[in-house]
Amino acid sequence: MSDMWGIAFLAIGCPAIGGMPITGWIVRGLTGQKLTELGTGNIGVSAAFYHGGTGVGVLSVLAEAAKGVGAVLGVRALLPDNPTLELAALVALLAGRYWIGRGAGTTNVVWGVATYDWRVALTMFLASGGMSAVVSEKRKIRWLALMALPMVVALLRQGLSETLMAIALSGLLAWIYLQLPEDLALPAEQANAESQGVFQLLGGTSGLVSLDRPLLARKVGQKAATLAQLKQWGYAVPEGWVLPPGDDAEPLIKSLHPSAERPWVVRSSAMGEDSDRASAAGQYQTVLDVTSREGLRRAIAQCQDCYDDPVAAQYRQSRGVPEGGMAVIVQVQIQGEYSGVAFSRDPSSGDGEVVAIEGLPGKATHVVSGHITPERYSVRVPSDSTLPEELEIQGEMGRLPRDLIGRVALLVRDLESRFHGVPQDMEWTYDGQTLWVLQTRTITTLLPIWTRRIAAEVIPGVIRPLTWSINQPLTCGVWAGLFRSILGGRSDPFQVRDLATLHYGHAYFNATLLGELFRRMGLPAESLEFLTRGAPMGRPSPLAMLKTLPGLTALLWQEWTLPGAFRREYRTVFAPLLAEIAAQAAPSTAPAILERIDAVLLALRRATLFSILAPLSAAVRQKLWRVEDAALDASVLPETAALRSLRELAALHPEALQTPDPDSLEPLHRAMEAFLAQYGYLSDVATDISVPTWKEDPQPLWLLLKNLGPAPNQTERKRQSWPARTVQRRLALKGKVAEVYSRLLAELRYALLALEQDALSQGLLRQSGDLFFLTLSELREWVARPSPPLKARLSQQVAERSREFELAQNLEGVPAVVYGTPPPLSILQNPAPAAAGSVRGIGASPGIAEGTVEVLRSLRQLPAQLSRQTILVVPYTDAGWSPILAQVGGIVAEAGGSLSHGAIIAREYGIPAVMDVDRATQRFKNGQRVRIDGYRGIVEILQP
Repeated sequence: MSDMWGIAFLAIGCPAIGGMPITGWIVRGLTGQKLTELGTGNIGVSAAFYHGGTGVGVLSVLAEAAKGVGAVLGVRALLPDNPTLELAALVALLAGRYWIGRGAGTTNVVWGVATYDWRVALTMFLASGGMSAVVSEKRKIRWLALMALPMVVALLRQGLSETLMAIALSGLLAWIYLQLPEDLALPAEQANAESQGVFQLLGGTSGLVSLDRPLLARKVGQKAATLAQLKQWGYAVPEGWVLPPGDDAEPLIKSLHPSAERPWVVRSSAMGEDSDRASAAGQYQTVLDVTSREGLRRAIAQCQDCYDDPVAAQYRQSRGVPEGGMAVIVQVQIQGEYSGVAFSRDPSSGDGEVVAIEGLPGKATHVVSGHITPERYSVRVPSDSTLPEELEIQGEMGRLPRDLIGRVALLVRDLESRFHGVPQDMEWTYDGQTLWVLQTRTITTLLPIWTRRIAAEVIPGVIRPLTWSINQPLTCGVWAGLFRSILGGRSDPFQVRDLATLHYGHAYFNATLLGELFRRMGLPAESLEFLTRGAPMGRPSPLAMLKTLPGLTALLWQEWTLPGAFRREYRTVFAPLLAEIAAQAAPSTAPAILERIDAVLLALRRATLFSILAPLSAAVRQKLWRVEDAALDASVLPETAALRSLRELAALHPEALQTPDPDSLEPLHRAMEAFLAQYGYLSDVATDISVPTWKEDPQPLWLLLKNLGPAPNQTERKRQSWPARTVQRRLALKGKVAEVYSRLLAELRYALLALEQDALSQGLLRQSGDLFFLTLSELREWVARPSPPLKARLSQQVAERSREFELAQNLEGVPAVVYGTPPPLSILQNPAPAAAGSVRGIGASPGIAEGTVEVLRSLRQLPAQLSRQTILVVPYTDAGWSPILAQVGGIVAEAGGSLSHGAIIAREYGIPAVMDVDRATQRFKNGQRVRIDGYRGIVEILQP
């Protein structure tokens, strides 16, 4: 009976004791603070000391020590003479401490091991003291101690089972250290009160919140978390510390020694800053040249106070950034000989090989301020480039060394790869020896990333507006529903239209959104690279996938019951509708035609789910059971069956294909009519309703018949194995679904063609095919209220879109990946020459706008009325102008580069900007009518 209680205590009691957040209760009860909302969020004794003081910290140490002691003594009492189980109790305690109690469990283990065997604890203490004399970094001492524990147990206890359990204990503790950001640390005099055992060193309580440690963005802001990540990866990031929001700055201030010889820089790391949604470029403070503790105190306060600045608050509101807090980064200031910013790809074009670099001698703040026009270079960096001297650099060489420009280009492109292909905006400085990374963040205006992978197979070629207006909501609506059902409450709201779009007339999927959804499903961080570059996909995370287990289970059940669900829908929806259409006469009026279109669309919405799940089901089962294609009968697919029938026709009538004799052609024509009756609903592009079906235009089939080779010899198929039969049934389902879906699309096309005839007769369209340059909503609007103004507007839309379609068809090399919103094709392929008298500058924010000039030399001269018809002309732009940029239609500046804070904010607001226009505030006058081209950096005067 005692053994049973002992096992229960070991398996249930120890994890439960470990999971009790006693330290959190102590801090909450004595100070009113919640450790889960402070610092790194760990409920540990280090955080208790830091946030609650020495008294609270000592109480927390005693409480956590009691857990370790109690676990060992409890097992010793219930399961005597079994020291291996005493160590097992610490393993169970540690598991509960991490998975339930959100702590590392170092103190529990320290005192638990001392209770297990004081000799082991004393030996570890002495060994760690010896390590500290050789190794100065306490993090390394901690890892050395973890490796030494099993060896000490083996040496002193000489038991295999105890040694193996000590290995398990050290291994679990090491894994926990890798998962958790390190606890907020203690000043040295407080750390001595925590524990006199060697495992105090093991806990890493070695100072303040350092950038050397993994940090969470939700606790210290994205900027600080990214810098910490860069240091973990081995990039040159200046030494620094972080003050989380709401923390007392005095312990940090007292631990540092700023001086004129070693100045410091204090920088913001606000919640929401440097995020994918908003860069917050220049919205917050950076204080340079801090040389005293009093100066450090003022600089920290200045950074904290700037969070509530009205300009910053308005920016957060305009960008939809939720309110958070301000963390502060304190770093050693690098005395740079050259500094600047670099974008891993040109923000104006998103060119995949072009890196944009701006820089000057001195500090990086000169470049981003917008007050000075920096040297600007475009560097072409092919994917296989590794040497700076091999790069092609465009731009008039100035004071920046050529080799340094190449090194910066390779560094920022390497950072983009590190962040899985997400374009990066890097601030850098070079001190003559080291190229330092001061910060890096996502280029928000090059998001989302759009990819042609998958889309090129689903709906290839140039797509007309009507096809897209029907296909996009059908397909993306199903995918959105699947993602939401799998993720449940873990799926942030997103619109169906966010999943896919058209660029250059071609379909693209939103790789940024899909990558985020994949990661929430437990797929690895390489998901984005898989979507954009075809990189190998790593293994999914089992723990992350557990969170989506209910949704995945529902999806698996849906896949299992797919055949029965399709049979029900076919019997009750698809077959009756197709039979009804075949039996009825074609509608003759526009409203009646629209009713038929709506009926077919309703059935298509239900069929789309099967058209997505059936191929996925067949592909997954084939891969799961490792069934080769040769073991399957592909003739169950409509396209394959049609091709086989054509081969049979060619084999039965070889003479007819070689002679123009009408009599010999007659049997072949009858056979072709039978073929079209069976397969006439198919077309060359099954998903594009603008492409004629074979029934409408059989000419391609006749050409195919003449060029078909002899039918391959029919070899007797071997009896299928059980796995092959399982996959074959899903392949047959895929074929039946494809047939129904294609028949519905064909009927939709026939109805739209009838509507086109009505539009042609009323003069809305000029020629056949024009209907497909309108959207479905525009057709509904025309049927509901056909008026001359609407007719004129739609006719103009058809003309413009047909021109864009022709440009898209002639486009060579459709990019596989597109970043943000690319320039229109008319700009790419037919750039209009600059008009006489136009003024040139630097195209800093893409777009074209016309408006009335308003010259503004200072923010104090702000006019009463600003609108999207206003083109603002200013001496420079910095982040202080951001509230104004949100109101106007475009901006022209005398100074600044395309990578300055003002240019970044202009791109985020989506207004064109032209920088570095000489004497702009003198050349332009209030009231002038101008057109600015942010793509090419041109300002054209339309009306003096």
